Amino acid sequence: MKTIKVVMGLALAAVLTASCSGNEDEITKPVISDKNIVANPVDCQEYARGTVIPVQFAFHDDVELGSYNIEIHNNFNHHTHGTSATDCKLDDAKMPVNAWVFNQDYPIPAGRQDFVIRQDIKIPADIDPGDYHFMIRLTNKAGWQELKGISIKITK
Repeated sequence: MKTIKVVMGLALAAVLTASCSGNEDEITKPVISDKNIVANPVDCQEYARGTVIPVQFAFHDDVELGSYNIEIHNNFNHHTHGTSATDCKLDDAKMPVNAWVFNQDYPIPAGRQDFVIRQDIKIPADIDPGDYHFMIRLTNKAGWQELKGISIKITK
């Protein structure tokens, strides 16, 4: 009888442990893609000061999308974010004088699994030209996030 109780206790502990531990393979992050669209911007594109960056990306999540963020910051020191395999020709490293910093959050309508963004971001006419990073962060309702970093250049 004591052996049966021990075996039952071990079996119960195994079941509880298996049900409480999450399987990382089951977690899916949202996806930033170019599915059925022409994504923009892409690595190494150049934009003139005073013009716009036409932004277009497709988003997908297997359950529900949440929001996205667009950030643009200088890359005058040649740092990386490790999200792109493309090497763009960089200007010489320099100290910023009037570098552009853009950081904006955007909601995605509730209940959406797929969403395409199309928007223009105005580039200020008086910023330092040079190398910049265009970062897009997509977050699903569960809080999982995907990051895409793109190297762009702002010209005079």
